[in-house]
This record gives sequence, C-alpha cells and structure tokens, in this order.
Amino acid sequence: MPTLTLLQAINDGLKTSMREDDSVLLFGEDVGKKGGVFLVSEGIQAEFGKERCFDSPLSEDGIIGTAIGMAMNGLRPIAEIQFQDFIFPAFDQIVSEAAKLRYRSGGQYTAPMVIRTPYGGGIRGGLYHSQSGEAYFCHTPGLKVVVPSTPHDAKGLLIASIQDPDPVLFLEPKALYRAVKGEVPEGSYTVDLTSLRVVREGEGVTVFCYGAMVPVCEAAAKEAEKNGIDCHIVDLRTLYPLDEEGVIEAAKRTGRVVVVHEAPRFCGYGGEISAMIAESAIEYMEAPIRRVTGFDTPFPNTLEHHYLPDKRRVLDAVEFVHNY
Repeated sequence: MPTLTLLQAINDGLKTSMREDDSVLLFGEDVGKKGGVFLVSEGIQAEFGKERCFDSPLSEDGIIGTAIGMAMNGLRPIAEIQFQDFIFPAFDQIVSEAAKLRYRSGGQYTAPMVIRTPYGGGIRGGLYHSQSGEAYFCHTPGLKVVVPSTPHDAKGLLIASIQDPDPVLFLEPKALYRAVKGEVPEGSYTVDLTSLRVVREGEGVTVFCYGAMVPVCEAAAKEAEKNGIDCHIVDLRTLYPLDEEGVIEAAKRTGRVVVVHEAPRFCGYGGEISAMIAESAIEYMEAPIRRVTGFDTPFPNTLEHHYLPDKRRVLDAVEFVHNY
C-alpha cells in the first residue's frame, strides 16, 4: 500500500474517478497544464486531455454556474475554486441553485457535482487566502460539506463525493497538503459521507475537531497524557450531514467536551456541536463545553501563529474541563 501526502491522495482520487467514469471532468482556474496553484491536479490534463481537464475564466460564479448546467445534463463535474476565500462571488449559485435543484424540481433534476477548494490558514496567506467559511455552507440544506484530515480519508471521501447524486463542497485543509502522510489503498474505495472518525480512544475529555486542527489536537492530547488526562479525539470529517448520534455518544463517553476549529468563534461550527450536546446530553456533562477557535477578526498575516488554535490553547481547554 503506497504512502501518500494528503495532496497526492486527492490527486489519486481524482484520477481514479476519471478513469472509472467518463462523465467525470475537472475544471477551474489554472487546473490544466499548470496543475493548480498547489499542483493538486498535476498530470491530469496530460492523461485525460483538455476536454476533461481544462482551465476556466477567472469567474467563480461562472465556474459554478457552468458546473450546475453540466450536472443537470448527465456529467459529473468537479469544479475547483482556487482558494475558498474566492468562493463568495459564487455563493448564490451554490446555495440558491445547486443546493436547491432537487427540491425545486421535485426530484426531476439533481446536481451531482463536487466543488473542491483549499481552505484555512497555515501558509502565511493573509486575510484573502486563509479563511475558513464552512459555517456559511453548513447552514444550507441540500449541500454536503466534507473536510478530510488524512490521506486515506481524503481519497475515500473525494471518490464518495464524486459518486454522490447531490452537490458536495469538498474543503481541503491546505496546511496539511504536504504536512501529513499515510497509507492509501490503490484503486477505488469510498469513505461514508455520514460518519465521523475516532482518532484516539480516551475516557477523560472528548475533543471534537476536523481538518487541520486534527493533528493540533493529537499533539495536545499527547501533552495532556503526561498530566494524566486521557483524551478521546473525534474527527468530524463530514460536517453536513453530521453523524449526530456519533457526536452525542462521544460526548456522553467522558462528560467533558472541547470543540476546536480555526474559523472565528461567533456563529462558528463549534456552536452547533455545543448546542446539539446541550439539547441531547446536558445531563451527562460534568463541565461547561469549551470552544477553541480563531478570533473574531479578519485573518491576520504577521500574527497568523497567534490567531490559529495551537497545542497550548487546546491543552488549556482540556485541562479546564478536566479539572472543573
């Protein structure tokens, strides 16, 4: 079984899907000969030709609108938005058209399409190349939102997303593109789009996280272990639809919960996890739920290391709920 980076696993997932299904195609800004700004699609145009992997104009609403038309007419487009920060000109196309197509047509039409985009900080990209906008889209019924954190999951979740009959927003944590490696099966396989992943078994404190925050939480758990605190780490990976039953079970397991994400705190995704636990498992809680997040400011450049949750901030939250 080959060992791949997250980036290589996504590339492998794209190629595997395109080899299996001629209706799958990839397009976006610079994804063709260049292979994308991060080289995620490197070699795809050379293998599949310009008809199935091609560059688009610099128009995000045009990219998504074109993908919707393709999806309605028998193709399975993969539309890349170069940075998640650039997705907002296409917001209406995604939430008002793609996500609602099945409902508004009474099931006559669907939009089997994937929108791939790198998100989050970690590369000193400043305020226009580092945002985490997952909460905007998780508020949209009809749209699935997926965030891998390991090479194995990246490939399996991507293939499952491409095969899904409805639109999927596939958020790729660019800080992990080349920072994590893992064994990835050859050929085609899928990871279920409605399940979470237990990263680490523990009985002391449950830590919910996803994307680039998973390795941060793992590092914090190792430090906590030195102090006798056993962390149960859960990678949510599919933010919507969420494995709600799995979340509640994990929260009940310890009665002490920390939620970690790099997006701003106010109205962030962690608020939904906290509310869900408060509604369904409050009697099991032994301490207040603690959120570790980015700050409610634009994403800074020179202070990126301070803005992003790190091992120390996660450890502080773990120790707080453990000792409460």
